[in-house]
Amino acid sequence: MIESKQNQQIRNIIKLKKQAKERRKQKVFLVEGLRMFREAPKDRVMKAYATQVFYEKYNMLFQDIDYELVSDKVFKEISDTVTPQGVLAIIRQREWTIEELLQKDNVPCLLILENLQDPGNLGTIIRTGEGAGITGVIMSRDTVDIYNPKVIRSTMGSIYRVPFVYVDDLPSVMTRLETYQIHSYAARLDGDNIYHCNLKKSCAFLIGNEGNGLTDEISCMANRYIKIPMCGEVESLNAAIAATVLMYETMRQRL
Repeated sequence: MIESKQNQQIRNIIKLKKQAKERRKQKVFLVEGLRMFREAPKDRVMKAYATQVFYEKYNMLFQDIDYELVSDKVFKEISDTVTPQGVLAIIRQREWTIEELLQKDNVPCLLILENLQDPGNLGTIIRTGEGAGITGVIMSRDTVDIYNPKVIRSTMGSIYRVPFVYVDDLPSVMTRLETYQIHSYAARLDGDNIYHCNLKKSCAFLIGNEGNGLTDEISCMANRYIKIPMCGEVESLNAAIAATVLMYETMRQRL
């Protein structure tokens, strides 16, 4: 059992928890809690760490997995939650290409995120996106790190299943959408009512930064501006909520 936070493995986990640069370098990320551990693809689990109590209760989950037991005190150091459940794992990152997201055999429904910054928003979008049947998420490089522990928790396991990619040049992606006949919609206050749009064909929704929205450069490249109609004096919705409405309207039309 590991009982010191000075242990090299523990020190590495703490670095992975805090530093996106280190996660990128090692091409791994951390997941924590029973659900995230249980749903993790076995072939991507590099190593798991658990308290004695958790292991005794769920030892069947550790079959064919490299693992270490750690003391409760040490686990609190590596945990990113207020009330740790007692299990954490290092998971290999999976990489998709932009071609894989665009060249779907079925009718694509993509989300394109520009400079989204809130971890909770991104995690919720990934989770809701799986539920709504989207085919992928494309993000500008300045979007929050998808492997941020807060994002991971918010995905509730969808991080393992929803294809995504970061791109350095979002305008070039917008140009490529035309090549694949994917109709793009920019969410803006001056757009057309989303409920009047035909979303049964291949489409991509553009969602911008929480505070500033989409940049003019990206907005101007969209095929159409859209908005979600609202009552009262509300002007806009939270980015994750807006994305959810758009995704589920697409799902509704395609059912």
